[in-house]
Amino acid sequence: MSRFLLVILMLAATAGAVVAYTDPEQIARASDTVSELLRRRVASSGRAVQIARGQTGEFTLKARINGVTAPMVIDTGATWVVLTYETAKAAGLPLELLEYNVEVETAGGHTRAARLTLDRLAIGKLVERSVPALVVPHGQMKTNLLGMSFLDRLESWEVRADRLMLHGYP
Repeated sequence: MSRFLLVILMLAATAGAVVAYTDPEQIARASDTVSELLRRRVASSGRAVQIARGQTGEFTLKARINGVTAPMVIDTGATWVVLTYETAKAAGLPLELLEYNVEVETAGGHTRAARLTLDRLAIGKLVERSVPALVVPHGQMKTNLLGMSFLDRLESWEVRADRLMLHGYP
């Protein structure tokens, strides 16, 4: 139903643009109105999370990994979601079955990590299933990273001033 309304809205905006063809300012105003309506629709869908920048300059949050709460730092430079050994253990992941055969560079240097898939990763109302992730050996990292293997699943994310907005698909 909501997609139908979105299509009707886009058709109405297109028709308005055709009618206003001779007035570029009117076309620009109509475009701004449609863009604002779409932004409000995404924000009102309840599938958005806002995160304040911490005192260290990082965006930190509490995630739920397979139902277990874990602190994470958003890292757009990380290809994967990366978990510490301790977090993976607390989340009940099968650590004894993992092969540490993926070479990675961390802030602490070079190490190996193991691939796995998280059944469920939730950031507030944003919930993703079957998220590819890595686990590093015990003591190799101090914090979990929310990397692009999660962020790429979102409709969008943006930084404005000291706020990070994550927008999920409706």
